[in-house]
Amino acid sequence: MEQRHLGRTGLRVSRLGLGTMTWSRDTDAHDATEQLRDFTDAGGTLVDTSASYADGGAEELLGELLDDVVPRDEVVLCTKAGIRRTSTGGVVDASRGGLLASLDGSLRRLRTDHVDLWLVQTPDPRTPLDETVSALRLAVTSGRARYVGLSNHAGWQVARAASLLEGEVGLTAVEAEYSLLQRGIEREVVPAAVALGVGVLAWSPLGRGVLTGKYRRTIPADSRAASPHLAGFVEPYLARASATIVEAVATAATGLERTPLEVALAWVQGRGVASAVVGARTATQLRASIAAQDLVLPDELRRALDEVSAPTLGYPERF
Repeated sequence: MEQRHLGRTGLRVSRLGLGTMTWSRDTDAHDATEQLRDFTDAGGTLVDTSASYADGGAEELLGELLDDVVPRDEVVLCTKAGIRRTSTGGVVDASRGGLLASLDGSLRRLRTDHVDLWLVQTPDPRTPLDETVSALRLAVTSGRARYVGLSNHAGWQVARAASLLEGEVGLTAVEAEYSLLQRGIEREVVPAAVALGVGVLAWSPLGRGVLTGKYRRTIPADSRAASPHLAGFVEPYLARASATIVEAVATAATGLERTPLEVALAWVQGRGVASAVVGARTATQLRASIAAQDLVLPDELRRALDEVSAPTLGYPERF
């Protein structure tokens, strides 16, 4: 599997990343073991998790599997912080104390003394960005993280953080949702990342599963859209506005004699991202994404998909 540099750093990640959002909740230890083994056997290196996934359960499961399934130093381990669990639910907390405490907890669960990439999962409107960035700086200088970045932040926040970290530490990556059904980062986040040499990681490149075509006729009983805790995650992309794009992907797949999943994933991986992170629930689903790595979309087909899914742009992006 192709390895790509993350921004202007020496860190290299596989063009397909393994997401673990469902681990320990919808994905048990057996399936997680199969996923990790199949992924690394195919040359995959980037494994993406978070302190908030299954309230730390995903990190715990991953920590149990590292070394047993694959040596720790053969994966690029990425985790995220910034959502703190309380008795009333998750609370956004990107304060210096909150972030560093979360990182220490992640290291314990992952059974390692450092992560390769540490990201702030979401903006915190109650904490100054300068304070949030100070935690990123300390994570690197203390050796707990090799590289740092942001996730789900706006373009101006990416630019400000990169400015504050310029020099010894640097901002390495921005992780954001990106697919044919969600191209919002093209307005400001991607241009900022390109200008500043920050790598882009795309999460949910399959449009939360909708671009696979599984929901074209009905909602399968074993799908995320039928799950009590994930139905709200999928529902926004089941609206009529998405149908035209989903049908275009299905038509392209038929013409290429490939699957809609393969077409949707190839589109994202051809958009200049360092890696597309897929969060498969089962090993079978992950194998489908691994099988897509040989597909390069014809230029004419890519342009057609670009057109049918084009995001709305206006002032000030276009003046």
